[in-house]
Amino acid sequence: MSENPEPMESEPTEAEAVDTAAVAVAEVPEDTETDSTSTEDEAAEPSRRSSVLENEGEIAADYLEELLDIADLDGDIDTFAEGGRAHVSIITENDELVGRDGEVLEALQELARLAVMTETGHRSRLMLDVAGYRDKRRKVLQGLAQDAVDSVKESGEAARLAPMNPFERKIVHDVVAAAGLVSESEGEEPQRRVVVLPKA
Repeated sequence: MSENPEPMESEPTEAEAVDTAAVAVAEVPEDTETDSTSTEDEAAEPSRRSSVLENEGEIAADYLEELLDIADLDGDIDTFAEGGRAHVSIITENDELVGRDGEVLEALQELARLAVMTETGHRSRLMLDVAGYRDKRRKVLQGLAQDAVDSVKESGEAARLAPMNPFERKIVHDVVAAAGLVSESEGEEPQRRVVVLPKA
């Protein structure tokens, strides 16, 4: 309860802005490892596709910049296109927008994708990073995946990793495939996990 009984208008606090992001994303479907662009985008010329991704990045950057202003958080925003996706990075020392195990980051990413879809009319595969979290997490996951591969090769038994989001599972699948083994995902979100299988 507020200490001031008189109603007054004020900007949302940092915590309120983050909570709003986390609640809103609950209604947005999660991405999957097998997500792909539309047939129209796949058939587009490289220059046109590049322009589409640049536009997605700019829309997301504008949306996130407004969100940072509302939450009164500092951060520079960088955009680029890579691997058929628009990438947006919030460069900051504040990990408030990452959250526990990247939960707030995932929520913000879905909200940014929703902002792009609202503006363009098509679904976006935009990737958001905050404070370099995804790069750091990628290195950790690659190490975990390699450990699982080594264990499976040595024991000949399947290895089940901890539950991960689609972005994290994709990293593990890639490491396993590069090592010459097969992996699959099992379970339902948010407890979906990667299983590394021995050679048949």
